[in-house]
Amino acid sequence: MTSQSADLELFDDVLVHQDRRPAAFLPGPTNTAAAHVAAAHAEMLLTSLALSDNARSEDGDEHAEPSSALQRVEAKLDLVLGLLGTMLRDRGDLPPPTVLRWSTRGARIDVLGDALAIRPGARGTLRVQPADWLPDCIELPAHVIAAEGTRVWIAFEPMAPTLADALERHLFRLHRKQVAESRRLR
Repeated sequence: MTSQSADLELFDDVLVHQDRRPAAFLPGPTNTAAAHVAAAHAEMLLTSLALSDNARSEDGDEHAEPSSALQRVEAKLDLVLGLLGTMLRDRGDLPPPTVLRWSTRGARIDVLGDALAIRPGARGTLRVQPADWLPDCIELPAHVIAAEGTRVWIAFEPMAPTLADALERHLFRLHRKQVAESRRLR
């Protein structure tokens, strides 16, 4: 498959988000039981991220100042999560940051390291850190549909509708934040 047809298959007529974040394709066989556990973890993590984002935006009137006690608790929690993230990054549990373009159908990543080892047809798992502030990853079973240089196009294996919905909502929130940030910088 060509890179253009892979782009159409993965990104045509769906919400797409692109940024730089820890992500890697891990080639290898996927154990069915482990894939179910990973899917449940991914759904839980994406749903929890949505609830966390919604809680912060729905805490009240956007013009009202949050209480100083709430601000202190949130600041302490941010510090603890930052420390935990640093510790996990130092352990090497997170994949290296790379350019990631993804949708609910699949992803395109710039592979770091031995890109020649990842060929079309290879099966494995896409491992992604979905939130910058949370040092945890989701793992989605996938297979390579195209490769060109160090760039690889990966199609997700069929996923449960609830996981697909959680992923779509997550991508929408990331996209919305990216648009808001670009407007703020203008």
